[in-house]
Amino acid sequence: MSNTTTSNTTKTILRTGTIAGLAALMMTGSLPAMLTPAYAEAVNVQAPQVPSFADLVSAVSPAVVSIRVKSDVQQASDDSNGFSFNGRDLDQLPDPLKRFFKEWGMPGQGGPDKHGPRAERHGKLRPVAQGSGFFISEDGYLVTNNHVVSDGQAYTVVMNDGTEYDAKLVGKDQRTDLAVLKVDAPKKKFTYVNWADDSKVRVGDWVVAVGNPFGLGGTVTSGIVSAFGRDIGSGPYDDYIQIDAPVNRGNSGGPDFNLNGQVVGINTAIFSPSGGSVGIAFAIPASTAKSVVNELIKNGEVKRGWLGVQIQPVTKDIAESLGLADAKGALVAEPQAGSPGEKAGIKQGDVITAVNGDPVKDPRDLAKRIAGFAPGTKVDVSLWRDGASKSVKVDLGNLPAAKDVASNDSDQGQSDNAGPATEKALANLGITVKPSDDGKGLAITNVDQNSDAADKGLKVGQTITSVNNQEVAKADDITKIIDQAKKSGRTKALFQIQTDNGSRFVALPISQG
Repeated sequence: MSNTTTSNTTKTILRTGTIAGLAALMMTGSLPAMLTPAYAEAVNVQAPQVPSFADLVSAVSPAVVSIRVKSDVQQASDDSNGFSFNGRDLDQLPDPLKRFFKEWGMPGQGGPDKHGPRAERHGKLRPVAQGSGFFISEDGYLVTNNHVVSDGQAYTVVMNDGTEYDAKLVGKDQRTDLAVLKVDAPKKKFTYVNWADDSKVRVGDWVVAVGNPFGLGGTVTSGIVSAFGRDIGSGPYDDYIQIDAPVNRGNSGGPDFNLNGQVVGINTAIFSPSGGSVGIAFAIPASTAKSVVNELIKNGEVKRGWLGVQIQPVTKDIAESLGLADAKGALVAEPQAGSPGEKAGIKQGDVITAVNGDPVKDPRDLAKRIAGFAPGTKVDVSLWRDGASKSVKVDLGNLPAAKDVASNDSDQGQSDNAGPATEKALANLGITVKPSDDGKGLAITNVDQNSDAADKGLKVGQTITSVNNQEVAKADDITKIIDQAKKSGRTKALFQIQTDNGSRFVALPISQG
């Protein structure tokens, strides 16, 4: 073929763009270089590979189960929702949580998950809850949440292969939201998992959650440890691990594994305005769960030491008002009548600084330390009182059942009825007071809303019963005590305030004026 012929053919193809023309040219066997077809390669990124969880999940899944709970009482809500506040009434929760649950509901309290009012259903047992759990021994002991099984009368364990077993309740602990069930199957050896050493777990470590969200059966999600020591207002022993793995209703009682297949924590609560996972979940640490579970298996219940005092944090202002170097310890708002603490001589206004020589960081730390002792144990309690340290010996009692513990001694609140007593303004403090009708303390009749007293929560109707641990009956008593504190170089005074919900302490500045 001549060059002229090839050139003319090429022009024809470029002009018409027809496939037939191109095919005819290729069949001639002399394709010009400018028309050689070029094909792009598929995308192939050489990125670091994230480890797969498949082997881990395959190993642990047989140990994780779904738990179905039945009762002759129809629950007001699905206990698989993941919100657990250990039986505390709505009005006992901190204000932010109270507002949240008023809008969204909590187990037994109403909200979008309600199935209707509570009603007695006699005869046939009906499903009331569904959650997750996991085996901790080959002979059938398994762990779940108290709030999953608390109202149950019959329990069914569903394995990951669909096999079902009946289970019996061994024991439960409302304060830590833990429960133990037992499956009796003599010829069966169950796959089980071990506890992790959570002291070695770090923020940022991987966790894999396996459970039964929304009743779907075995489901796996993953995430990382977000934080430690979370207090969500569910009780005095709050010390949760926060994780960001998607945890939803029905994951309650399910385990969170490390990459070695050990249980780091047990899912107990989620925080979610929508009712679904927003990446904030709370798990009971393995160290807490292990000790409680062992005691439930051994005794069917958990017995804890009891001191019997109402306590509150020592803020920087309170520490300064008491002459304490550091804002640590637990301030005694009120010893309960007849309690071991009262019998040992612990008083209002004392700061508990150590137990058996071990420093107390805050009220939560004190509660956990005391609970760690067996009832009847004699402990040495270090106190800060009247600017000096002292020590008392306390024979710890047996912590009453959660339902028997009153949240506050509200009957000790003082009257706020108007009386003939003369009011007196304490301008430097931003409050006006008058002797209370029963002669015990000073009733607050006015609070300057621009004052530190208002910022600290003092309100009309509350009663000042003492200042710097000295009882007051008239306004001049407060003035004299404050003058003494100023001479001692203190810039704050500690006011004991009685409200309808009990007693608390507030530190107010006294340097002005």
